[in-house]
Amino acid sequence: MNRIVGKHLVIAALSALAGFAASAQAADVVGNAKAGQGKVAMCIGCHGIPEYRTAYPEVYRVPMLGGQNQAYLESALRAYRKGDRHFETMHAITSSLSDQDIADVAAYYAAQTSSSKNNPDK
Repeated sequence: MNRIVGKHLVIAALSALAGFAASAQAADVVGNAKAGQGKVAMCIGCHGIPEYRTAYPEVYRVPMLGGQNQAYLESALRAYRKGDRHFETMHAITSSLSDQDIADVAAYYAAQTSSSKNNPDK
């Protein structure tokens, strides 16, 4: 019994270390708003329309992203990519994003204002 518990503790510790390593790697990535400008095409269709609501899987008010906190946006995008946040459309979009892409998109939207149209041509 002690051997089984010991194995579980080792596995848990290794999993935690892997998580810290991934977080540290993501923390080393610096977002570039200019680069993000060319990566937001998939975002604008929903997040660039004031008062937009989606009806799948339920009626959901889509937030405008301009002026949001960069760290919050990065965290949210990583959570969608990982599947910790549950909205299939966002998971599908973020699953192909690298940590650099996420940092760049977050930097782009953080540099916008809450009243901007989130237009990549700005």
